Amino acid sequence: MLSRIFLSKLTALILGGLFLAGAPALAQTLPPAPAPAPVAPDLENMLVLDLSTGGRVTIQMFPAVAPAHVERIKTLTRQGFYNGVIFHRVIEGFMAQTGDPTGTGQGGSELPDLKAEFNKLPHLRGTVSMARTNEPDTANSQFFICFQPRFSLDNKYTVFGRVTSGMQFVDAIERGEPPASPSKVLQASIAADNVPPPAFSAQSVAVGQPSGS
Repeated sequence: MLSRIFLSKLTALILGGLFLAGAPALAQTLPPAPAPAPVAPDLENMLVLDLSTGGRVTIQMFPAVAPAHVERIKTLTRQGFYNGVIFHRVIEGFMAQTGDPTGTGQGGSELPDLKAEFNKLPHLRGTVSMARTNEPDTANSQFFICFQPRFSLDNKYTVFGRVTSGMQFVDAIERGEPPASPSKVLQASIAADNVPPPAFSAQSVAVGQPSGS
């Protein structure tokens, strides 16, 4: 009786082992799981800057964390407000600031100042954040793009976007406060509007080429 039970258990173990041994081969015959669908870029909330340094910069904006600031940028951009505006304050290793039609750092748009929308997004390389005075609710039209991380600004300035391509053209912006020969925003647009880039000069294109670093 005991030997019969032992043989039954042994048979079950052998059959189980054979099934497991064949399992990988069986799995190999199954079709692979479909890859996740790519997420389409949010073109309605993508700022496009064509710079005099030789190329196009795309900035993905974040309305989920700074809705009023993103809406302000979109409104002014579609009005042509930023076309031809210089980078009036550019500090090596820190940031490049623009958005003042007077080029002095003291100007803005005719729209009212915005209430701060400080958020938890950090100031990393390529972060785009609103400039303001010493008072928190004074952002209007000026913004800056970080060359390098500057975490001391976190939760003190409203981050509303980040560069997704063309950072080499930001790196090529002329330094100075103000620069002797300031770089410009030749044209600003919203990606959803599909505005073609301007004709960049050969000299500016050469300046804007990546250094290879």
